[in-house]
Amino acid sequence: MPHRIVILDGFTLTPAVPGQPAPDGEPGEPGEPSWDAFEAIGELTVYDRTGPGEVMDRVNGASILLTNKTPLPADVIAELPELRYIGVLATGVNVVDLPAARDAGVTVTNIPGYSGSAVAQHVFALLLALTNHVAEHDRAVHDGEWTDCPDFSFTHGAITELAGKTLGIVGAGDIGQRVARIGHALGMEVLIHSRTRRDLGVPTRWVSMDQVFEQSDVLSLHCPLTDETHHLVDAARLASMKPTALLINTARGPLIDEPALASTLNQSRIAGAALDVLSIEPPTADYPLLSAPRCIITPHNAWAAREARHRLMQLAADNLRSFLEGKPVNVVS
Repeated sequence: MPHRIVILDGFTLTPAVPGQPAPDGEPGEPGEPSWDAFEAIGELTVYDRTGPGEVMDRVNGASILLTNKTPLPADVIAELPELRYIGVLATGVNVVDLPAARDAGVTVTNIPGYSGSAVAQHVFALLLALTNHVAEHDRAVHDGEWTDCPDFSFTHGAITELAGKTLGIVGAGDIGQRVARIGHALGMEVLIHSRTRRDLGVPTRWVSMDQVFEQSDVLSLHCPLTDETHHLVDAARLASMKPTALLINTARGPLIDEPALASTLNQSRIAGAALDVLSIEPPTADYPLLSAPRCIITPHNAWAAREARHRLMQLAADNLRSFLEGKPVNVVS
């Protein structure tokens, strides 16, 4: 009997543009990823999105579930006697009740390390958006401001040079290390606070948490979300930052006390922030950071480079095949 595989929220991995086929990519570049490897393993059903009230109807009878952000709480797992495997299509596994899965004999795996290059690149896309105002200047040119300008050059906001500035990093995992190396290549001094010290291959100064907040011109967060790091960036730490400092978060939204950050930006106590993650995703229309000045927000897509999604898809299929062969890898429960 074939394995019944259900993917609960596949859209972000294989987004479709309405009316257009998935691009094949330029020569030598990958096209959009597909679910072909899973179709070769069993009977596959892919849902773009699954709401809380739809989960049970869709997963009944499945032995294999894959989810990205659709929660699988204890009450759902308890009602699925045939379930043997949950593959989380991400690194974070907080969407699955791991103790419940363990009690039910369900193996849970994740996908580590697939998006390090993409996220590190996005960190500097956000940082350069704050320092060079590329989008604002492009918009101004297309709105006719350069055509009407009496000078050969103009700026909207001060352009800041990164060389010589201090880059502070909280967390020295794979992404934090990549960010450190890129920052060093741009001529920045690198400070790191992390529970674990390791050789990053570039000059680095290891400092306390207080020091990394107080001394950084740019502070980038790359630590996991735990009870200890929840609201790591609170009003007191924001108050300790330089008034010229920039804050970048591509890790987890709840690392930041967002009302405190909104208040700090509204009072111009730091120079700006750029975030790819929020505590509530998608945000509500009245979310405090949406109206905060000098705050750039992208929709949690730092991970979503096409190449990274290909790696994720390949690793997810490898995880499942290894489990079915009795040699599971990347097991979190």
